[in-house]
Amino acid sequence: MTSIFAPYDLQDIRLNNRVVMAPMTRSRASEHDVPNELGALYYRQRASAGLIISEGSPISREGQGYLFNPGIFSPDQIAGWKKATDAVHERGGKIFCQTWHVGRVSHTSIQQNGAAPISSTTTQGGMAFGYNEDGMPDMLAASKPRAATTEECGRLVRDFAQAAVNARQAGFDGVELHGANGYLLEQFINGALNDRDDAYGGSREKRCRLLLESIDASVALIGAHRVGVRLTPYATLFDMPLYDDIEGTYLYLAEELGKRGLAYVHLMDQGAQGQNPLPRDFLRRFREAYTGTLLFAGNLDREEAQRLVDEGTIDLPVFGRPFTSNPDLVERMENDWPLTPFDPDTFYGGDARGYVDFPTYQEEQTRKAREKMLADRA
Repeated sequence: MTSIFAPYDLQDIRLNNRVVMAPMTRSRASEHDVPNELGALYYRQRASAGLIISEGSPISREGQGYLFNPGIFSPDQIAGWKKATDAVHERGGKIFCQTWHVGRVSHTSIQQNGAAPISSTTTQGGMAFGYNEDGMPDMLAASKPRAATTEECGRLVRDFAQAAVNARQAGFDGVELHGANGYLLEQFINGALNDRDDAYGGSREKRCRLLLESIDASVALIGAHRVGVRLTPYATLFDMPLYDDIEGTYLYLAEELGKRGLAYVHLMDQGAQGQNPLPRDFLRRFREAYTGTLLFAGNLDREEAQRLVDEGTIDLPVFGRPFTSNPDLVERMENDWPLTPFDPDTFYGGDARGYVDFPTYQEEQTRKAREKMLADRA
């Protein structure tokens, strides 16, 4: 039995503990989607996590589906992210960048020259955060996409690879390719949505080709030990349909990813978000097929996380929403200190409120002690 608070060797990247902070969109980047000082403070506050995976960072303007998300494709964005990675490293933490292309989950109002979003298909689906007819930020039905040409698939691979290089220039310890949650790479993987008849559609091997080529291209430039990937088997978010070959597709991926010596594979269960759940028996079958470091996110608490690690089902548990309101989540769990409830109303957009203004437990105790002292003196 190994405590989730014990150090972990992630392909020669030493983590101070096994607790991972999930990638969570917070939509607080500056103009032109540049990471800012507020974001650097946000990540610094949470640097006691063994590993932080950043919010999704679009690999290109085309890959953007939401306003105010910090990208990883321009020099200003690279410089902005450097503030955050420096802040995390100053506290002894590690941070990977989640490289992201939303595919069809976008809107013409935020695409260059009003272009249609790109996908594996022309089938419309999902919601985007763009500009409405009055030019105001708004949640909108995603625009009808166009299907990428075979040649464009090669360009998408290169975009992911360049994002990996940019992430390293920004000081990230590695990258996690976003192959989950109904975005571009899953739009190719999904056997019901992908209706192509070229080298990137049809069989499970062809449907998984864009993901694997993007991983391989990133590995070639920054090393396998600095590349991870996130997947959501059985996912239905953003109108993703279920299909007969789900298990076979993801067990094929488990074997292929196992050959590559990656930093990790990160599975997410969307059941906690009201979507179709990932069966726990499938999680165990995936574990049998994939022998590398396995991360798992799925509304975990400390007890279930520890049990899954003890069983050998996963290596690193991933926590999301509790980290938003508990910057010292690791310390709170380790010491059985109470957790501060998270505030969904402040998850997306806004300012410091609900973002960097949650105190640590020790700060709370200091404040209470000061208030008591002042009351006793009165």
